Amino acid sequence: MCGITGWISYGRDLSRERATVAAMTETMACRGPDDEGVWLDTHAALGHRRLAVIDIAGGAQPMAVDSDGHTLLVTTYSGEIYNYRELRAELAALGHSFRTSGDTEVALRAYLQWGEEFTQRLNGMYAFGLWDVRRQELLLVRDRMGIKPLYYFLTGDGVIFGSEPKAILAHPQVPAVVEADGMAELLALTKTPGHAVYRGMRELRPGHTLRVRRAGSTERRYWGLESYEHTDDLPTTVARVRELLEDIIDRQLVADVPLCTLLSGGLDSSAITALAARALTAADRGPVRSFSVDFAGQAESFQPDDLRPTRDQPYAHELAAHVGADHRDITLDTAQLLDLANRERVLTARDLPFGFGDTDTSLYLLFKAVREQSTVALSGECSDEVFGGYPWFHDEKAVHADTFPWLYALGHALNQRESLLAPSLLRTIDLPGYTEARYREALALVPALRGETGLERRMREVSHLHLTRCLQIALDRKDRASMATGLEVRVPFCDHRLVQYVFNTPWSMKSFDGREKSLLRAAAGDILPASITHRVKSPYPSTQDPRYTDSLRQEMKELLADPGAPVRPLLDLPAAQRLTAHAPGSELRNGSELVLALNAWLGAYRITLEF
Repeated sequence: MCGITGWISYGRDLSRERATVAAMTETMACRGPDDEGVWLDTHAALGHRRLAVIDIAGGAQPMAVDSDGHTLLVTTYSGEIYNYRELRAELAALGHSFRTSGDTEVALRAYLQWGEEFTQRLNGMYAFGLWDVRRQELLLVRDRMGIKPLYYFLTGDGVIFGSEPKAILAHPQVPAVVEADGMAELLALTKTPGHAVYRGMRELRPGHTLRVRRAGSTERRYWGLESYEHTDDLPTTVARVRELLEDIIDRQLVADVPLCTLLSGGLDSSAITALAARALTAADRGPVRSFSVDFAGQAESFQPDDLRPTRDQPYAHELAAHVGADHRDITLDTAQLLDLANRERVLTARDLPFGFGDTDTSLYLLFKAVREQSTVALSGECSDEVFGGYPWFHDEKAVHADTFPWLYALGHALNQRESLLAPSLLRTIDLPGYTEARYREALALVPALRGETGLERRMREVSHLHLTRCLQIALDRKDRASMATGLEVRVPFCDHRLVQYVFNTPWSMKSFDGREKSLLRAAAGDILPASITHRVKSPYPSTQDPRYTDSLRQEMKELLADPGAPVRPLLDLPAAQRLTAHAPGSELRNGSELVLALNAWLGAYRITLEF
């Protein structure tokens, strides 16, 4: 994995702009700690920070393809093409020769052979820019599911782009301005494809390309979920899911650096770890390495609740023993979660204040610890969205609510957050109206299946909403936290073949045993302990240490006493004061973590609010 950035300008000579592009590239240093490069031409400047995973010696970037002493094509590339070996063989048979052994040159050669249609042949997670020297055109490409991020900012004479907003904000032409629409997107807890919060900035939508020419730019969809009749019976469907998972894991275990899995002891990560263990053993590559996170003192003081009924650690240990994994626990203490420097690193990684609090900080710290021993990790992201794992998939009221189901289910917690915001702000951004508009847009894009009615039709809508408006929140979080530490995280459940197949599987099959994720449980049950296959879903852990909440309360008191706090004009001060003085721990955390994050972001990024 890497960090990319670039600047295309048809109205100036960019060969003189090394300093600007170098500054943009430097913002991506955490994403690529192993190497850096800048490529300059008259109208194109590309920057790259490299995390070396495959072809350690030969994969330096930006990478060019030359012919007869002339440069044809240059790329700044981030990600992994999991089928690059097959594509390489196909291209070699067509007459292409290669000077490297990695996937970057395969992408270049594939474009030369098939043009923009080469995107149809890629299996992987990727985001890259291709500068066609012959045509003086840029092509930006993003993977089908939006696993790897890619942002851009259209200028009057070209485009500025980068893996993260910070690369674009480092350009002197791009101010950090947020308007009402951007603030609504930030607070809505949905991910609108293409929206980037900052004024003028866009995120390239999953499964899309952007071609930039002198005459302008054109965005094109090359992949999206489609609806078709599912003709396999239940046993065949379960077998197909297993077959896909085994192929996906085999492909994603390719690396020239240490590799591991992230193991929580839940169904998703346990299935990934068990399948990886079998594949590594068959290839005589030793035991799978796995890591899990826990908090100091949690074993003695854990209190189950409706959201987290069980601790992860006992189940992670059981699975590790079951498959013979080389397992290690990463234990975090409250001081690390509260450390201001760690929280600042999380904000810098995210570029936006989502207010997820200790779960964001602990994820960053987990990845930082894993990175000391491994460069690549496989994770269970996307399983809940694909197989129907969230509780609200099985809550009739949430399913049939006339909004995004997760917003209905999380309504009380979201209301607690919004109650701290100034009434004038809430009127200006009109969060209910914004959410309603985004919901209607999302529904209109669900591909219908002729003859499908009732619950099956609604569950197709619910699945599509999760895969296009919810999943990207989790993917962004995982990408930023991991890449802030130079760790590449791969997400097998996001393989587009699996997603497309399960999307079209009827809900009656997805829930055939009356439980969440019925298909995955059936497909992986033979390689997992019974305790794990029957474990009730428990989300990513959160500290229960009262010292954490006490510290948040004190920070809120200090913020509210500071007349110069950047977030102060956005708050309902009496409500914030009441919450700080009297609210119990859970309510305090829901609101205060957002307020504190907003305050830090407004100050650190020098945000100009224009609404």
